[in-house]
Amino acid sequence: MSRGGCVGGWARPDGGRGRAGIPMAAAARSLASLAMLALVAGAPVQAASAQAAVPSPGMELLQKMQQAARVLDYAGVYTYQQGSTVLSTRVVHIVDGTGERERIATLDGQPREYIRHNETTQCLLPDHKVVLVERRESDRFPAVLFDEGDRLPAHYELRLAETPERVAGRECNDLTLVPRDAQRYGYRLCADRETGLLIRAQTIGPEGVLTQIVFNTLDVGKEVESEALSPTWNTKGWKVVEVPVNEVDLASEGWRIPLPPGYQPLTQVARQMKAGRQVKQLVASDGLSSISVFIEAYTENGSQSKAPGLVRKGAMSVYRKRMGAHWLTVLGEVPADTVRDLADRTEYVPLAAR
Repeated sequence: MSRGGCVGGWARPDGGRGRAGIPMAAAARSLASLAMLALVAGAPVQAASAQAAVPSPGMELLQKMQQAARVLDYAGVYTYQQGSTVLSTRVVHIVDGTGERERIATLDGQPREYIRHNETTQCLLPDHKVVLVERRESDRFPAVLFDEGDRLPAHYELRLAETPERVAGRECNDLTLVPRDAQRYGYRLCADRETGLLIRAQTIGPEGVLTQIVFNTLDVGKEVESEALSPTWNTKGWKVVEVPVNEVDLASEGWRIPLPPGYQPLTQVARQMKAGRQVKQLVASDGLSSISVFIEAYTENGSQSKAPGLVRKGAMSVYRKRMGAHWLTVLGEVPADTVRDLADRTEYVPLAAR
């Protein structure tokens, strides 16, 4: 559910939405030694379109969660948990006459803060005295959807529980999304009964809960003060770096990337990293989960830190392989077979060979 974060080679972003699934942020950071890349976040079928015309109670709740994340004033601390890894983050979100304003501060590990005003995000790196500025959509938890969610009923069964649960002292409505195939994981979401805000999200695999992100404390409405949006550090004199993001068309460059059923491309961009590296990225989503495909030039020096093969940590799967003069990395909060199959079926046909 998180998208965006520190990029440009200084630090890994958070996502996730990530946006690469619901609680991607910490999972992506835990794979930093394996993929020093910049994360950001199938065609619709008739069945999904028909159900979208008259939303089910489950779809209505999903859309209410998404709207609440964007229009409400809220502040709190949420915790990401994956196995023995537990990371906490403070979030403040306020909507005023200028639009959405947000401050996200990591409470564990290296200090980082993200100051967002609509589509402009500043990532504060106090250890480098650097402010990275990126201009793009960057929803994070508690946002849940990548789009209107029209394709979801075709790929997930939505089960809305009748009995409410209680999280962070608030009653919430429990919604389970059961995957209809083995290409994606399931999710269990709990939305605050009073406001619709998502307050707990779990990623569910065959072995049970793989990751969880949950509010420990939460204030909504008038209790949220605008002063809480101010960054911790005085950034006067810090180096300000605009992160360049250029749109690309990977298909026109010769890449044939067979996305799993239900996944559609969201963005295709090229980023300049440290040491002159360029990484191209395709982000695709089924509306709830996402997959990122990274492509960069193969170099002998750079290859030493990149081990080919599969790595899985919690819900996060990463598969890397060399394709001639390129490194291909597929990453997502999806089953390992999904990223491996996508990578192995990807083809590159250079323009000169056509």
